[in-house]
Amino acid sequence: MIINELYQDVILEHNSKPINYYRMKDATHYSKGYNPFCGDNIEVFCFVSNNVIEKISFFGEGCAISKASASMMMSLIERQTIKEAMQIFAKFHKFLTGQNNSLDKYNQDLIIFKGVKNFPLRIKCATLAWHALRSSIKKSI
Repeated sequence: MIINELYQDVILEHNSKPINYYRMKDATHYSKGYNPFCGDNIEVFCFVSNNVIEKISFFGEGCAISKASASMMMSLIERQTIKEAMQIFAKFHKFLTGQNNSLDKYNQDLIIFKGVKNFPLRIKCATLAWHALRSSIKKSI
């Protein structure tokens, strides 16, 4: 199997069976992300306690890239401190925008979005949920 096919399969799997895809009822933090270029619309819900994201979920509609990225964010961010979550987002964003060509061992799974780097409009898709997360917890930083 060619590596691009593997990446595509992972994105499609997260798109069809996203992690933590529901509207959290007891969220302490919430934000909505919207991409006017393609219509992606993602809501991010967090339950934060003692500066730790204890639970995180998302809900909405979007392309496979935005939904898969949001799904992967769920497992990477849950149980992280707000500071750690923002560091992961910063590394991912720098990776996608070409400011850094590698990811550290803790978020290596995000390498599947490497192909997005060649399509600037798709970077917005891959980071939509991440920007919503940042917006939802911005007051806690």
